[in-house]
Amino acid sequence: MSTDTSLSHSPLTILSDDEEMFRDAVAGFANDEVRPLVQQMERDAKIDPSLIKKFFEMGLMGIEVADEYGGAGGSLFMVALGVEEISKVDPAAAILMDVQNTLVNFPIRTYGSDYIKSTYLPQLTGEKVGAYALSEASSGSDAFGMQTRAEQRGDRWILNGRKMWITNGAEAQIYVVFANANPSAGYKGITAFVVERGFKGFSVGKKEDKLGIRASSTTELILDDVEVPAENVLGPVGQGYKVAIETLNEGRIGIGAQMIGVAAGALRAATDYVKERTQFGKKLGDFQGIQFQLAQARTELEAARLMVYNAARLKDAGRDIAMEGAMAKLFSSQVAERVTSISLELFGGYGYTKDYPAEKFYRDAKIGAIYEGTSNMQLQTIAKGMLK
Repeated sequence: MSTDTSLSHSPLTILSDDEEMFRDAVAGFANDEVRPLVQQMERDAKIDPSLIKKFFEMGLMGIEVADEYGGAGGSLFMVALGVEEISKVDPAAAILMDVQNTLVNFPIRTYGSDYIKSTYLPQLTGEKVGAYALSEASSGSDAFGMQTRAEQRGDRWILNGRKMWITNGAEAQIYVVFANANPSAGYKGITAFVVERGFKGFSVGKKEDKLGIRASSTTELILDDVEVPAENVLGPVGQGYKVAIETLNEGRIGIGAQMIGVAAGALRAATDYVKERTQFGKKLGDFQGIQFQLAQARTELEAARLMVYNAARLKDAGRDIAMEGAMAKLFSSQVAERVTSISLELFGGYGYTKDYPAEKFYRDAKIGAIYEGTSNMQLQTIAKGMLK
């Protein structure tokens, strides 16, 4: 096993040879292909299209999908490894592949009919970006209070409404969209659909101007009498809430991986900096006060990493991970905020400028406590599990 002390990898976690090779390959890809584009993508607030193509060529957009559909036949743990490694360089690029794997491919391969799987998985592993559309302007944490409606008319469903905060919304061609087909039944009327960008009545609206992960698109979706073929219903009608919950359980592992990657990237940059920066006649890293901050940050990072890895392993073993996923996301996002803050401070005034990576990692970390379930929602999930 690697004992790399640069924070690139954890020497405490046991990986199989295949997992270690995969992790190292993604780390190399992140450094060689992603890193040179980070600053420009940040300024443009857009993922470089050439990078998206390389994600597909690397097989990173279909890690858990079976090879018969063009995927790698891998595991959620491998998704977590990949997201972590890319997040050490740019979490905005990492979330592109994370959403593809955990929020789009997962529900399609888990709940999709043979038609849906054979139609859409080869596209999602080959060239088309996907997005997950659950949230709305008035239904964030209360996701099942959605106002988007679905009405069946013959062999078609007609969708009307607005979706908000849709990651990958600008780049996506295929969307997993949730709408209520029977409002009188409450959340038990919610149904999932696979919607293509080219469907009549579908359009992408406003793109958000965000604090962090700026290269990752976050958009509104406009559903104006969108015509969806009946065969594009994902899972049973009225069971969309189950599709949504199970998908988010997997998705939280991906966000946890993103957050430990953010923390590791920031801490690595700060560690390198204090080994070179001289004040009062010696390196910053020679001061005990600095050493203790680094040691505390590294300890918390390792604890968060092990929680994320454990949850991923449990999910791959077929276990229910509602609590473990919530705890991993909660804690990793908290650690990311603390570690990126410490790392920025260790850079001093330079940390507050865009000339060094600390301020970007600091901004990028905040989203972990918000999307795919706020920290308060994770606490609620954990408490419910404890008191059940």
